[in-house]
Amino acid sequence: MAPNLSSDASHQFPSISKPNKHGGAAAGGDIEAAASRGSSGAGRVDYLARAQWLRAAVLGANDGLVSVASLMIGVGAVNDGARAMLVSGLAGLVAGACSMAIGEFVSVYAQYDIQVAHSERGRSDDSSGSGSSDGGGGAGGGGEEESRLPSPAQAAAASALAFAAGAAVPLLSGGFVRPWAPRVAAVCVSSSVGLAGFGAAGAYLGGASVVRSGARVLLGGWLAMAVTFAVLKLCSLAFKTQVVSA
Repeated sequence: MAPNLSSDASHQFPSISKPNKHGGAAAGGDIEAAASRGSSGAGRVDYLARAQWLRAAVLGANDGLVSVASLMIGVGAVNDGARAMLVSGLAGLVAGACSMAIGEFVSVYAQYDIQVAHSERGRSDDSSGSGSSDGGGGAGGGGEEESRLPSPAQAAAASALAFAAGAAVPLLSGGFVRPWAPRVAAVCVSSSVGLAGFGAAGAYLGGASVVRSGARVLLGGWLAMAVTFAVLKLCSLAFKTQVVSA
């Protein structure tokens, strides 16, 4: 009888312990996987939510830096005076910031009107084609859609402030240097550093490649400054408009 008991126990215990062991491991694995998925979803960055203000800010900063740096270098091609470059850079900062703000406001407001009209048509179609039981879902969906609408004022403010911040880089670095060559060099160096920094920052916040974005923005800025200087220098030589002032 003893061998039979031990034989029965040896057959019974593995059949009980193996399912418990593997079942517990499977359940634990499912719980851990779900927890890891939940934590990764909670910590995941929603780059699309940043798209509205990030686009306006990066575009404004790059545009401000390239525009004012090119303007100052272009003026420096026909005028040796530090005052002329400083005034032209300051005028470019103010005018460009206002232009960017107005343009961004009009553009985003047009997008806002389109999305509102689309949402209203969708709610009208839902209300006419569904019963009263669907009213609560439609209202909730409408509130969610309204919360995702773009803000024209926010985009305009971000664009104007970013343009001014970008334009201040060449203006402050080269606008107060009196000798012509160091002044132009200061504008070019500070603009290069600023372009690479803005491009890398925008790529980092947007989840893109930092190196590619920084290099792309830097090369584009160099091209704009070189073309502006070359065109105005050629015009000054062709029409003899070189002006030398203090």
